[in-house]
Amino acid sequence: MPIDFEVADHIATITINRPESLNAMSPDMYQALSESWIEVRDNPDIWVAVVTGAPQPNRPPERQVFSAGADLKAMGSNKPEAYRFWQTQNDQLLNRGLEVWKPIVAAVNGLCLAGGMTLLLATDIRIASEHAAFDLSEVKRGILPGNGGTQRTIRQLPYPIAMEVLLLGRRLTAERAAHFGLINEVVPHGDVLKTAMERAQELASMAPLAVRAIKEPSVRAQYMPLADGLRLEEAIGARLRFTEDAQEGPRAFAEKRKAEFKGR
Repeated sequence: MPIDFEVADHIATITINRPESLNAMSPDMYQALSESWIEVRDNPDIWVAVVTGAPQPNRPPERQVFSAGADLKAMGSNKPEAYRFWQTQNDQLLNRGLEVWKPIVAAVNGLCLAGGMTLLLATDIRIASEHAAFDLSEVKRGILPGNGGTQRTIRQLPYPIAMEVLLLGRRLTAERAAHFGLINEVVPHGDVLKTAMERAQELASMAPLAVRAIKEPSVRAQYMPLADGLRLEEAIGARLRFTEDAQEGPRAFAEKRKAEFKGR
């Protein structure tokens, strides 16, 4: 399968696995990726997800590609049926608007281009290779960076840097991306997945419902007035307070032991 999906110890690992095409994503891959994100959202045994790209065996570290984005040759040029415009929930992706409140860690083990970068922009914790680089060069192809490219870039980068990326199609090095806060850490190429899994394991050790309760109002707050955000935070906090995990955390602290969270 072009999308590998594995679950172990409450962590789902999603691998874009089409190395012969630089992990460019065909329509079938986008559908499989959508199914993977829905499984992450809906499977109660999954508390965290890691997304990465399959390495290309014959390319050196500095030429590895996390994902080259959409496979434009496979997309075709047929005009879609008009009614599909209103099928807004069809084949939803993380970057297209699917709501996944479980934390997502990106292990960027190479160039992160076009649709690969829009995927990155929808993740929460981002680990990148020293050889990684980031760009949205759709403007050079006469198209726009969809699936959140125009929306999240402007929210996650300073305005002039976002315009440099969007309008000029300029590439950001890993060092510059970290400088502007686009990624969390730059690590040696061989340590990317290892470091990402360490962060995922750390996240999986937290109270899973509390993690989701924190992520949702934090993300939604970007699009609402402060008063509404405070009210949402209060409402979600009240719902969380009566979970088993919310009782276990303080009890474990008082008893000087490690909390055993169950996601209930």
